[in-house]
Amino acid sequence: MAYTPELCQEHSCTLRRIAWALGVPMTKAMAHIFDYLASRIDRSKVCSKCRDKTRCGTCVFRKGGASCGV
Repeated sequence: MAYTPELCQEHSCTLRRIAWALGVPMTKAMAHIFDYLASRIDRSKVCSKCRDKTRCGTCVFRKGGASCGV
């Protein structure tokens, strides 16, 4: 993992409960959340505000984008 975010107590508890509901570890629950959000967020908004144009070919926000398969 390139970056390990710190979660406040409330968000950590929320993530833990989502993980329990999904029956997966918290790390996998976070991946599920990212995959879900990526499929719901307006892709053109993300692209227009993106600061890293070097990864467009593999970005989940491009049309038909893929997840990392976690």
